[in-house]
Amino acid sequence: MTIATFSLVALDCPDPHALAAFYQQIVGGEANQLTSDDEWVQLNIEGTSNIAFQRDDDYRPPGWPDGTPQQAHLDFDVTDLDEGEAAVLAIGAVKAEVQPRSDRWRVFIDPAGHPFCLVLV
Repeated sequence: MTIATFSLVALDCPDPHALAAFYQQIVGGEANQLTSDDEWVQLNIEGTSNIAFQRDDDYRPPGWPDGTPQQAHLDFDVTDLDEGEAAVLAIGAVKAEVQPRSDRWRVFIDPAGHPFCLVLV
């Protein structure tokens, strides 16, 4: 028996709408503002878990790999790392300087500073 069902990952950021639009270009889905004050935007992705974005005016990006806890990161499966890399760079991602296994996965930084990976499947 489980206690709960996984619902979504929520990322703090300075601009929920902008970060939702960034990830929407990667995984599709529909971005919905769930509060009247622009504090929470949820990217609803059919057939999988959702991603939410919460405004944090004091947000500071996690450090990676300098020893500062990275807090969390997202992995996205791709069939071609080079094509995936070109696509995420085109929409505003930055390739991280450190690439521990660039033949299997590549690390990028989203516009709010969160690390995420493209993983070869």
